[in-house]
Amino acid sequence: MLTVIAFIVALGLLIAIHEYGHYRMAVACGVKVLRFSVGFGHTLLRWQPRGSPTEFVLGAFPLGGYVRMLDEREAPVDPAERHLAFNTQPLRSRVLIVAAGPLANLLLAVLLYAVVNWSGVQMAAPVLGRPAADSVAERAGLVGGERVERAGFEGDELQAMTSFEDVRWLLTRGALEGRDVRLALADVRGRAAELLLPLSALQARDADARLFEHIGIVSPMSRPEIGEVTPDSPAERAGLRPGDLVLSLGDTAVVDGRQLRELIRASVREGQALMKSWRIERQGAVIHLDVKPELQQQGGVAVGRIGAYVGAPPEMVMVRFGAVEGVWQGMVKTWEVSVLTLRTLGRMVIGEASLKNLSGPLTIADYAGRSASLGLTSYLVFLALISVSLGVLNLLPLPVLDGGHLMYYLWEGVTGRPVSEVWLERLQRAGVAVLALMMSIALFNDLARLLS
Repeated sequence: MLTVIAFIVALGLLIAIHEYGHYRMAVACGVKVLRFSVGFGHTLLRWQPRGSPTEFVLGAFPLGGYVRMLDEREAPVDPAERHLAFNTQPLRSRVLIVAAGPLANLLLAVLLYAVVNWSGVQMAAPVLGRPAADSVAERAGLVGGERVERAGFEGDELQAMTSFEDVRWLLTRGALEGRDVRLALADVRGRAAELLLPLSALQARDADARLFEHIGIVSPMSRPEIGEVTPDSPAERAGLRPGDLVLSLGDTAVVDGRQLRELIRASVREGQALMKSWRIERQGAVIHLDVKPELQQQGGVAVGRIGAYVGAPPEMVMVRFGAVEGVWQGMVKTWEVSVLTLRTLGRMVIGEASLKNLSGPLTIADYAGRSASLGLTSYLVFLALISVSLGVLNLLPLPVLDGGHLMYYLWEGVTGRPVSEVWLERLQRAGVAVLALMMSIALFNDLARLLS
């Protein structure tokens, strides 16, 4: 139920803001607006403010919306009101009206990011966990436990990293844009060092979990502590207690909780669980325990389990910005997400990025529910991300989108004459076909994710 509500609220809000951008700019340019509608299907609510020419409508299905303006191309217009029609407006006014919808979504994203920045959010500190085996990070020399003080693309000025999410976002951009990333680190003893992650060699196509496995920086550092122990479990029978710090498992030194979980899972050979000697630090003393996991099937594969919570929560930091800095950071984040979205779309067109990056309504609904369940801050970040996507996608030069109309106006501005009716019809058909293809691929990806 939460997923459905969060999805409806998200779509309804973002579509309403988009259409309101068109509406307000149309009114400001002196165009008569006949109807402002959010949603399709059965009309749930209809009203018209006194003295206003605009009818406001709320439909049952919040999958779109529109602003209907007075226009001679759609219906006859009283000569006395011809100056109020959209098609009679100067080119600059038509451009502003069409562009106002996507820009409203981008401005909303800035505001949402700013609200999150002002309120503050607890985030994992930029301390790196043990890198994945044979990954870019491991080959570069990372071992786990390093704190990222500053980072940036090779050749650019390094920026302060306030959280692990800052590092993860930079790595995502670096991998998808084919740019190397330089890290300024402090190791577990506080010694400063710098190293380069050659992400340009990855030739990444998808921003998914496998990408971060290849990079090697998957999760923030968590102490390899034992948490709650299940009664009559392998952990309890071996003598493990909550608070035990695991130093090594067999001959392998343990750095963080994620590494320890992987070692436990891999304590299997030929369908049999392996007993290994664990070196434990307990209340300042070092002891050795023999631990034998129990076998469990996961996805048809036998893995080891000990029946205990493994790994302490990562170090957390409060990330909060002042009034001006919060807005600035919101603008920067909106710009970065917009650029990354455009570059990813461009790479999909030329075949350098996978079409699996396209997501449809099922995936959006899933993430809406997940983010809402994590709290208001996570939901606001989700709304900001989707608002950026909606704004950017609507600026694409497809005839059925706002960007397509702007493309027509660019032609008119350059040549001094509008696009002919014949070409308008041809381009509209092509645009509908491309958009239908994109939606079909996105829906296919949604179903594939749900069924996988």
